[in-house]
Amino acid sequence: MEQSAQHTQQLDHLASAPPPGGSPFAAFGMPGLGGPPPTAPPEPRPILELDGEEREDELDALSDWVDDFFLPVYGSEVTTAAPWCLQWQEHDDVVAWLHALWLAYQQHKDPEAGLSGLFVWHRDFLTHAIAAIRAPGGPLSACMTSPERPAHRILPGPPPSARTEKATASAAEAAGPPEPDEPTS
Repeated sequence: MEQSAQHTQQLDHLASAPPPGGSPFAAFGMPGLGGPPPTAPPEPRPILELDGEEREDELDALSDWVDDFFLPVYGSEVTTAAPWCLQWQEHDDVVAWLHALWLAYQQHKDPEAGLSGLFVWHRDFLTHAIAAIRAPGGPLSACMTSPERPAHRILPGPPPSARTEKATASAAEAAGPPEPDEPTS
């Protein structure tokens, strides 16, 4: 009976949560057991979802990366087949592409990405993004196609769908007829 009581006590001890405090494996770089989990970095958000100062700060950081790293290394020459715009920050679609490319670059240059991280970035992200941004019929096609002729023009997008127009008309109908203007005499 005495031995059974000892076994029960031992099992209870082994089944209980570890005491708070340092991990016996801390010297080996392992996180403490039972301690608070390490805080995860904030989730990246697409730049077009950001507002105000948060968006401006992100756009400033992106502009630094584009001007100091991306263009000198991958900008190549400006031609009709590969247009560019000195005011690329005003093209929302280009900003979205470059921001996504920059986030992927940060992830793939991290040591945890391994030795092939940057190769994967080149193969899976850079090539496709450049082809989309600088395509002859792409978002910058109405902008600079020759360094001697700087140009900037944002092309109009497609009109709203019939569904959107119908919803807008229904909302206007529900609001009632517009108020007549006051007569001026």
